[in-house]
Amino acid sequence: MEHRTDNFDKNADLTYSSDSERCHIYRYTFDLSDTQIETYIANPESQVFMNPGIFDKFFKPLPKPYIVESPPPPLIVRGPGMEHREYDEKPYFIVASVEMGNTTTKCILTGVNLETGMCYVINKTVSMSRDVRRPLPGEEVFGRTLDGTELTRESVTELVRDTLIKCHKDAKLDIKKDLDFVVRSTGVVAAMDSPDQVGDFIIALANGCLEAGVPPKKMTPPMSKMNQAQKLQPFSFADRVNFTGAVAGVVPPQGTTGVEMVANEMEGELAMAGIKEGAKWTPVDFRNPCISIDFGTTLDGRITSPVDLKSTNPFSKTIGNFCGLAGAIPDAIVKGTGLVNEKNGTALDIFGEKSRLSGSIGSKKISDTVSSYVSRCHELISVEIVPKDRTRYGMVPVYAEVAIQSGVALIGVDAGVNGSNLHALGEIGKEIVTKHSMPILNEVIDRVCADMALRMIDVVDQQNLIYPDTSIGFTGRAAISGKKPEYILQGIMDRKLFQKPVDHVVFVDDGLARGAALMGRCMNSLGKPDKPIGGVRGGKCIMSRRIAIGK
Repeated sequence: MEHRTDNFDKNADLTYSSDSERCHIYRYTFDLSDTQIETYIANPESQVFMNPGIFDKFFKPLPKPYIVESPPPPLIVRGPGMEHREYDEKPYFIVASVEMGNTTTKCILTGVNLETGMCYVINKTVSMSRDVRRPLPGEEVFGRTLDGTELTRESVTELVRDTLIKCHKDAKLDIKKDLDFVVRSTGVVAAMDSPDQVGDFIIALANGCLEAGVPPKKMTPPMSKMNQAQKLQPFSFADRVNFTGAVAGVVPPQGTTGVEMVANEMEGELAMAGIKEGAKWTPVDFRNPCISIDFGTTLDGRITSPVDLKSTNPFSKTIGNFCGLAGAIPDAIVKGTGLVNEKNGTALDIFGEKSRLSGSIGSKKISDTVSSYVSRCHELISVEIVPKDRTRYGMVPVYAEVAIQSGVALIGVDAGVNGSNLHALGEIGKEIVTKHSMPILNEVIDRVCADMALRMIDVVDQQNLIYPDTSIGFTGRAAISGKKPEYILQGIMDRKLFQKPVDHVVFVDDGLARGAALMGRCMNSLGKPDKPIGGVRGGKCIMSRRIAIGK
């Protein structure tokens, strides 16, 4: 079937009415066996633009969001059966991202082709954090996941060690010879009393890396270009710029006391960097100013400032942080269904990473049912600037007063007070599966998560932190699975924040791993001036300005 739109003058042969108003003529050609049937439908121009007809709805689908998945590295083919891994022959910067979260523990190996600057996922090993071994007699419990799983330094070290070794073994890579850098991060902050305690957890992760055979020098920035691996030196700017702590052209927030304002600040930094890197696979120019949101089990992310092109300082500032609950909210809903373990079950157990179930959601009755459940859920969820008297928000330790004093907008998501409404969300989940179906549950979860994201965008807008050239990026299972990206993009379009919203929004898989690869590149000064990640949207690479500052 062909669909074509033509404009005709009021003096043309085809006119709509006696008013001789300028018309749009729609021609539809239907192929039926050997016969073609042409149908012409005319609409006056005013009607076309003010009140789109039914044909517009069918033939003008909504713009699709840019969703970046993790591509494997290319293969070099020299003939039948002669395939070679590109990263075995070309200069690749291979980074291991070791992430221990409340739901999963991952080791993701990424490889950056230093000739092109593009990042690929070589291998991924994922285990459930709830499966960590129980504490042994004499071991001190120093952390807990959101579901209450107890962690000791020794158990975390062993889990990280085994995951790291398995990931390299499956990829047929040698940790000592092939691995270039390791970045560790954690979102397990619920049992911490203050943000600075995250350092103890990072040490446990580092011990796991050391026991797996990772040399210490592969976890810290090199002292000079001569200390780098021979394959990296031709691509390194370490002799011309210094690593100042800025990652992807953004300086981390610094409070008046010199401490982090939120416990999972490093995860927010990695998510921002990962979304910037992932956006390179799309037409979206995801550079400063930007909003990056990581919807893992817990919430993290950053808001960055515009940069004055005339300033000698080329870096953007962190002017906002996100914290609280994210994937823990859909997890709470499914825990009440009885379909997963009531203590440590997750939405992943039912829907997997994609969470797309077939089923009819189209009727008005079903749509009203979904809307009703979504509204009830959001009555239990708060999205706001974290009050200054809170030391914990959404179970995440924060220094809210320091954030206010420093002029940093700390935006939090909670269910009640530190998750006190999670059980009530579970009761709603139970009612849904009892009275309705799994597709309805899936749709409710997609809508709840999308509306959480949009409420956060509303708070950012209320703080006047969205600029005409701002880009918005999402990563994490509670934002990029199912139909959430479509719903989030539609909500941003409805808010009319940008002239072309599709070009300002991107969704990226494995944001933390991509961010780890980019952080490793920043620490090793492995920039790619012709494909800049730092700087401002539509601007040039900031390498020359960084070199000038160094001089």
